[in-house]
Amino acid sequence: MAPQAVVVSYRLGGSDGVSIEARKWAWALDELGFEVRRVAGAFGDDRPDDIVVPGLSIGADEPVDHDALRDGLAGADLVIVENVTSLPINLDAARAVGTALGDSPARILLRHHDLPWQRRQLAHLEREFPLRIPGALHVTINLRSRRELMARGFAAHTVHNYFDLDDWGGDRAATRAEFGFADDEIVLFQPARAIERKNVPGGVLFAGRLAQMVNRPVRYWLSGPAEDGYEPTLERVLARAEVPVTFGPASTVADAYAACDTILFPSTWEGFGNPVIESIAVRRPCVAFPYPVLAEILSSGVRVFSIDSPAALVKFLADTDAARARYYDVNLHRARISFALEELPVAIEQTFIAHGWAAW
Repeated sequence: MAPQAVVVSYRLGGSDGVSIEARKWAWALDELGFEVRRVAGAFGDDRPDDIVVPGLSIGADEPVDHDALRDGLAGADLVIVENVTSLPINLDAARAVGTALGDSPARILLRHHDLPWQRRQLAHLEREFPLRIPGALHVTINLRSRRELMARGFAAHTVHNYFDLDDWGGDRAATRAEFGFADDEIVLFQPARAIERKNVPGGVLFAGRLAQMVNRPVRYWLSGPAEDGYEPTLERVLARAEVPVTFGPASTVADAYAACDTILFPSTWEGFGNPVIESIAVRRPCVAFPYPVLAEILSSGVRVFSIDSPAALVKFLADTDAARARYYDVNLHRARISFALEELPVAIEQTFIAHGWAAW
């Protein structure tokens, strides 16, 4: 009988970063011979074996159903907790999961996308979270978080995010037509929710600076939506934009990437920063703010454009097709060495072995 793995999170199956990465891990665990099921407070898609636990979602206004949570973990050989006890946004849910894990005979893997001291409003909870569970495997998605955990007495491992680097497809013509983008417009796409750390003002400012340096119209496109009470700020920022603004998601991420000409990533903080590598897969330039974890990605040899230097992007966009193709090819070659999705099962298995989990 295949070992049973249960993935637990506030929400799964959606387009947020944790859901996307949890989906990749579920695939990798399946490749390693596990049967995988999901437990969450909310789901963005639908699988017949999913278990919805009332009260477990981020914005839940009801108490956690402890019985449903215990039922969801029943029979598990491995429980993977995706960020619930790392970033206690729903404090009651984080504590309930901690209690359930304490009662479970399964091996516990706590996967940390974020940590409480990395958010001002949650820093006061760092004495409680992440949980200290004897024998648990702590996995971070970046080296910085691993070092921060180790400084606080946790043994931790890093398995960074991995990516499908093959052709993503996407319908450029249809998507541009749907959003009313003119053929000659340079469309700058920021794939982000509108919250403070995503630095929408920085993206809008860059678009305005670029527009002053090119002889083509420039458009700023934000996928949205606004969260965490950011709506009033977003309205003010977009109202003052010096270029036309488009707001809202495309049918698929692939369509959005295909429709744009440049990917904007002005975030001041990210646990990893998936659009940096996704831009390489879809052969688009990426303009990024130097958030702390970006240096780890760039250490692989991949390249991005700086948000402080619109002139470099202007030069790139005006270059020959052959020159741009060489840039994309080199980036893709370097990304395949460090970030190719097909390597994820091996990375997970090696982490299990390093932790002493050599057999199931």
